[in-house]
Amino acid sequence: MGSRLFSRLLKARGLSEEFLDPKYEELSDPLLLPDMDKAVSRLVQAVSSGEKVLVYGDYDVDGVTAATIMKETLELIGVSSVSVMLPDRFIDGYGMSSRAVERATSEGVSLVVTVDCGSNNGVVVDELSAAGVDVIVTDHHEISDTIPSAAVAVVNPKRKDFTGPKGLRELCGAGVAFFVARALVSRGLIPEGREKWLLDLTMIGTICDSMELTSDNRIICRYGLLVLGKTKRPGLLELMRVAGTKALNTEAIGFQIGPRLNAAGRLETAGKSLDLLSTWSRTEAAELARELNELNKERRRQQQEAVSGVLVSSGAGAGGADGAGTGGTDALSEPVVVVSGPWHEGILGIIAGRLTERLRKPSFVLTEVSDGGFKGSGRSFGEFNLAEALNACRDDLVSGGGHAAAAGVTVKPDRLDDFKRDINDFYKGLGLSDQERFLEVSEDLEVEAISDFSLDFVEELSQLEPFGNGNPEPVFLLPGVTVMEVRKMGADGKHLRLTIRDGLGTIMKLVAFFARGEWFELQPGERADVWVSVMKNEWNGSVSVEGRILRVERSKVD
Repeated sequence: MGSRLFSRLLKARGLSEEFLDPKYEELSDPLLLPDMDKAVSRLVQAVSSGEKVLVYGDYDVDGVTAATIMKETLELIGVSSVSVMLPDRFIDGYGMSSRAVERATSEGVSLVVTVDCGSNNGVVVDELSAAGVDVIVTDHHEISDTIPSAAVAVVNPKRKDFTGPKGLRELCGAGVAFFVARALVSRGLIPEGREKWLLDLTMIGTICDSMELTSDNRIICRYGLLVLGKTKRPGLLELMRVAGTKALNTEAIGFQIGPRLNAAGRLETAGKSLDLLSTWSRTEAAELARELNELNKERRRQQQEAVSGVLVSSGAGAGGADGAGTGGTDALSEPVVVVSGPWHEGILGIIAGRLTERLRKPSFVLTEVSDGGFKGSGRSFGEFNLAEALNACRDDLVSGGGHAAAAGVTVKPDRLDDFKRDINDFYKGLGLSDQERFLEVSEDLEVEAISDFSLDFVEELSQLEPFGNGNPEPVFLLPGVTVMEVRKMGADGKHLRLTIRDGLGTIMKLVAFFARGEWFELQPGERADVWVSVMKNEWNGSVSVEGRILRVERSKVD
């Protein structure tokens, strides 16, 4: 029997024992994926004919892990020669480029297998086909028009003609690649159980691509964490070492491992991350992990400098502090923030995300590119749909598109001011109100007695891992607690530690990193409603339960 609080939480979320203990055998049948049988047949042919195969991936974590999974899968079934090509963010852009045709023909490749891309690259698939190269597309992205007709197979659960289980529709690129491996197991081409050693990479791709962690993805990630704990991959072991990873959980994957694997594709080329995951040399892995760690530090430095510069000097003109760039006069006062500056193209999306978090407004971050235009990324939330907004501003754009919450854009050289005006006019024309409510967390449970947060309860919470989209970390409301101490932390005083006391006299320490300014205004003796997540804190041999502050409001009732 679990604790009373844990039982309450399960009931509030409508979770069953099956959710707590998913079985690997309950994964969906891989042969239900569209064209999987065609893909398997073509791969069998490649083995029997001794063909050279090129795996074409992507430069993000999902793409790199998927490429590694597919390469190892093809080697397991006996493909005689497997090479991997990852696109260069700055040369190829997103998806497949014609360089894939050049690479395939120059190497004498007769089959290209894509991972995490290809569904919207019919022109390149046609070029490969015309050159006598077959293509198997494995992907998970929405298909904008029609599937590439020249492909031998298009294994993508987002195909409009796919009617299989919902869990399959939520697979990431690495997940689809893993299901190809499972299909080959079902045909006896890979020893049963051998594919499970691919789950560490599949799990990393799934979490880092922000997929819904239910159904098949929950099974993948639960067992993937177990495999990661036993992994023999020198690259992952060295990466966890340099990242200081202690506990294997969603936070470690999303905030330690993922950003380091992503850093190479953002600032240089994703080849370093691919080499790290592929190598079986501990010496090479150690050096690559060190390089990725340094790249991640540089990515973080540039990101923090850019965000701080915008917040401090936006509206001051092009000569703002630290080369912070400009958003024009009163850029931050507009409902949609649009700023431009001399920032690295690979981190624009992260900067936009941070500005949206800090300013609680949709944000576009742009940088001038070689042809004089402005390329960048946007982030949004609530009822402001970026895809619709960009469509309304199409006269200002060379290109642009994406989803409701994230989009990419290229603004014409002479239309930056027009874009700023037009996108803000579009926002104002929608008549939206109180959009910040979409950013506020809400509680799973209200907890009156802090003593309910025992170490045993925190241990019980681990049964719900991994947390993420579709299975967020539980949030608890502590109503009407008394603030005992308010203390700034960190060299720059941006972090907050609160000490609180409940009505029964139990004391708890809470922490917030990069806390919102108004939280520092709390005074000892005040009453507040505090929303927290809870975790185990180990310090100097002492273990306690600590709360991470997610939201604070002054209590309306004394």
